[in-house]
Amino acid sequence: MKILLLGNTGQLGWELNRTLLTVGDVIALDYPQINMADPGSLKTIIREYKPNLIINATAYTDVDKAESEPEKAMAINGTGPGVLAEEALKSGAALIHYSTDYVFDGSKGEAYTEEDEPNPINMYGLSKLRGEQAVQQVGGAYLILRTAWVYSLRRPCFVTKVLEWAKTQKVLRIVDDQVSSPTWARMLAEATALVIAQGRREPVDYIKKKTGLYHLAGAGAASRYEWAKEILRYNPKMEEPMTLEIQRASTSEFPTPVRRPLFSALNCDHFTANFGISTPPWEMSLRMAMERSG
Repeated sequence: MKILLLGNTGQLGWELNRTLLTVGDVIALDYPQINMADPGSLKTIIREYKPNLIINATAYTDVDKAESEPEKAMAINGTGPGVLAEEALKSGAALIHYSTDYVFDGSKGEAYTEEDEPNPINMYGLSKLRGEQAVQQVGGAYLILRTAWVYSLRRPCFVTKVLEWAKTQKVLRIVDDQVSSPTWARMLAEATALVIAQGRREPVDYIKKKTGLYHLAGAGAASRYEWAKEILRYNPKMEEPMTLEIQRASTSEFPTPVRRPLFSALNCDHFTANFGISTPPWEMSLRMAMERSG
């Protein structure tokens, strides 16, 4: 099986590049080799490599900046995935595309399922929703995997920020009214590889049978405050932190250019039912991630 991985230098892409080697021949590309905002670039790459499976781990992920760069965010997150889906359909390939919990407005108050109606409240979420819709409109053999609060110790993210803050601040104030499902990038990559392995002999036919939208994230939910406490609890370099206390704060105390959903945890039962794969509790994944980075 020939796998074309797009976005191999990001948090998820780096893990996918390593994990997918066990299930196929991987061609891994990232910007400037590919440009998600340039449909012509995408078509040329896919037609050149003729993959059996395309995995899109690229994204415009700067939630705040997307408000001032809506065209760029929409081109990368919204239009690009549709082009990938079109080329996959034309060439007889399958597509795996990742989306986000930010397609929801956060007002439900409990974990979202695939049946819940999206209602993004910022440009990032809207652009990702448009990407989902573009892939669905084209059809073919595809999986859309919505995930949440992805982190990796190899790239800047909330986890690395908390560890850095802890080195210089005695008291950390962390918001406790933003809740979602922290997701370790390696766990997400491994779950993806397991899905592909199930249909290894006929990957396109297998994904065609399973085609659809699925939630795939760390099991359970946590506020950023609860997440930060666990990050420091499992900090592999315990001698470094200066922080003695973590205090609860509200989102309103930290104004940003964009609104974020306050509760966007994801229910992954549909994924488990279809693929027989359960994700571990987010705390367990975090602990493994921190231990392996120490």
